[in-house]
Amino acid sequence: MAGHSKWANIKHRKGRQDALRGKMNTKLIREITVATKEAGGDPDANPRLRLAIDKASRANVTKDSIKRAIDKGLGNTDGADYQAVRYEGYGPQGVAVLVFCLTDNKNRTVAEVRHAFNKYGGNLGTDGSVGYLFNRQAKVVITGSVDDDMIMLHALDCGADDVSAGEADDQVVLTCEANQLSEVVNAMQEHGYTILHADQHWVADMMQALDEAATEKLMVLYDALIELDDVQSVFTNADLGQTFID
Repeated sequence: MAGHSKWANIKHRKGRQDALRGKMNTKLIREITVATKEAGGDPDANPRLRLAIDKASRANVTKDSIKRAIDKGLGNTDGADYQAVRYEGYGPQGVAVLVFCLTDNKNRTVAEVRHAFNKYGGNLGTDGSVGYLFNRQAKVVITGSVDDDMIMLHALDCGADDVSAGEADDQVVLTCEANQLSEVVNAMQEHGYTILHADQHWVADMMQALDEAATEKLMVLYDALIELDDVQSVFTNADLGQTFID
């Protein structure tokens, strides 16, 4: 494998994410609607909704759009009835892939996801075929000038399991159990830290190495999946990173 190949692919992935920001706003609004339907429209009493609103706000989704999404979730306005579904499959070299969707038509969504897998070097598996390889985890990215010793103390005190350096020099990443995400975010904000990103992820227990050709094919498969309107996030155990979604 060429020495620059992995980093070139990661750069490609970042570029693709930037190009998809507008499309992602629609996905963020859909998540707000589903979170509201699940547990009500009060962000203080609905951690999933609060995180969805925070993420949408960081993506510059307008307040009016967020309010309309909440109203739709409360049933105050007409709209599609979305359901959460998860698909499991295999990418190039048998790498495990999890695809999370919000859809108002499961038949349409599974057909589109299957087509993407088949066309770009993978195949759709059955429920449970690769899900057992992953554990749900939460990640909180803090930005700004911080004292390493203090942030470690505060993070562990509020329930974080680990503290590590982020992608940028001014970023610190906390990991915690998925059900502690809201608690960790609240506590760190109370300590005065700026939260850049907070979300749940599916992290593989063991990573799988890919050769250069398979890595390229996996990137193409990812592009095809995330461009589907119903797909919210994609996770894999490929060694270039557990998740393709920021």
